[in-house]
Formats: sequence, C-alpha cells, structure tokens
Amino acid sequence: MTFPPGAGLEFRGSGVVKNTMAIILREPRHLVLDEVGLVDLTEGDVLVEVMWSGISTGTERLLWSGRMPHFPGLQYPLIPGYETVGIVREAGTASGRQVGQTVFVPGARCFRGISGLFGGAAHHLVAAGAKVVPVPASLGEDGVLLALAATARHALAGGALPDLIVGHGVLGRLLARLAVALGGNPTVWEKNPARMTGAEGYAVIDPATDARCDYAVICDVSGDGALLDTLIARLSRGGEIVLAGFYEAPLSFVFPPAFMREARLRIAAEFLPADLAAVMALIEAGKLSLSGLISHRAPVADAARAYETAFADPACVKMILDWRACP
Repeated sequence: MTFPPGAGLEFRGSGVVKNTMAIILREPRHLVLDEVGLVDLTEGDVLVEVMWSGISTGTERLLWSGRMPHFPGLQYPLIPGYETVGIVREAGTASGRQVGQTVFVPGARCFRGISGLFGGAAHHLVAAGAKVVPVPASLGEDGVLLALAATARHALAGGALPDLIVGHGVLGRLLARLAVALGGNPTVWEKNPARMTGAEGYAVIDPATDARCDYAVICDVSGDGALLDTLIARLSRGGEIVLAGFYEAPLSFVFPPAFMREARLRIAAEFLPADLAAVMALIEAGKLSLSGLISHRAPVADAARAYETAFADPACVKMILDWRACP
C-alpha cells in the first residue's frame, strides 16, 4: 500500500498520526521503506513514536528469505519486527499510560491494508496500553533487547538451569547472562571464532574441545536441527534438551541413544507478559545487564543494507535500526 507523494504524516483533529513510514517486505528479499496507514486510536490505545527497532536473525531472517514455515497470518506484503522502543505521544483515557513515557512495544497490528507480522518496524505504532511495557529512558537503545531477554527467560522458566547452551549469538548470550544471574554456571558452545568473545561470567568453548557427556540440561539456540543427535549424545541419563531456537526444517533423531538416556525434549515458545516482568525486575535489581550486545546500528534509511548485514555478517551479533531521523 503506497500513499501519494507528499502525503507525509497526516493528522486528525485529535493530533493522532494517520499515516507513517514502515519497513515493508513486499515479497522475500524485497524490502522497502514506505508509507502505510494506521488504524484509529481507541481509548485503550497509545500512539508510540519509535526510536529504535531490532532485526531478529531468527524469525525475521526466515520472513526475509521466504523460508518461514506456514505461520498464522503469514502473507506478503508484511511489516516485520517485535523489538521496538519508543515514546508515547498520545495516550487514550483508558490506556493506563502517559504521554512522554518510554515504552517497549513487542510488535503491533495497527496498519491498514497490510499485514503486521510482527508489525514493530514502523516510525509510529498504535498499540494497546496494556501491551506496551514502560522502561527507564536510561535503558536507551538496549531496550530493544527486552523481547530476546524475555524469550531467554521463558526458555529457562520451564525447568532447571542449563549447564550447556549451544550458540553464542545474542539469544545465547542473554541465556547465559540470565543463567548466571539466577545462580547457574553454564558452558556455551560456539564454533565461529568471531562470536567467541563477549562472555560475562561463563565460559565459551569450541564443541570440538569438549569431552563432557553428562550435561543435565542443554539449551539449543542455534536453530540447527541437524545437531539433535549430537546433543543427545552429550546428555546425562534423564537429561533434557530445550529447543529455544526456531527450526525451519522437520526435526528427527536416532531413537536408541535417546532411549538409553531417557532423554527429554522441551520446546520453548514465545515469551509471555510474566517473562517480560521478570526480566525487568532483574534489570532494575542490577542482576541483569543488556549492555554490550548491540554490535551494529544503521539509520532506517539504510534498512535494506542493514537487513543484509544482519543476516550475512557473522560478526553482527545484533543489528538495530535508528528511527530518530526517519525521512
């Protein structure tokens, strides 16, 4: 959906933005920055002016490449994104929020004539006040990491803390930081030398150098289903593998080794409001830091290049888009 040239940001009498700029995936690998229409604000909604949004190397990579398995609501064109930080510019009387608050927005479905999956990559968003999470302004751009931190917490909340984490991307780092904050002592596997640095309170090793075969809980965030047999072979009897990545291909494993170990598999899905609340409590208590995890930044005008870098450059741990100078 494209608006006429010069339409710009239009306003109704209430001052609410009607049209806004957004990242649009018109089809796989065809990304543009263009205008879209916003739904009207209700009494329970807020209008958020976005400052930063993150690019997910899991779900957004699959949407961008066209390899995303069937997903409810999946259709092109679409607006991606669920890692957004902005400022409340309008607040409905029943929204429970105040103008000027800094908030985290875990995606939105507020666009006219186009799918929002997950809809957070836009200059302005309309969202239910109950859905956005007030955050300290001092958190700054690191606030975009709250979705991943909550995802990591959701993976940990279902059982014992992991003693092995597979993958030292941004989600693996957050899992490790959370495990340490909660009293754990995890080891992290990583094969890519560019991603072996940056550990805080835990060890990162090449799996080829690890002889252990008695891990009680292994949390995999690699998204590589071909590793399943390898991970089962490293479990202790009765051990658990937590699948916390997103896997595009069917998963399978050889049964006898899993049988001999009485292995358990658990799948961690998307985070819940309780996970966000728990993460915020740890941050506010000084037990969890989100700093040092954003490796790359780009103005939103360079979004196409930023997405390419996020998905192709192994040194890119986390890419964010800066909307503050949005055209």
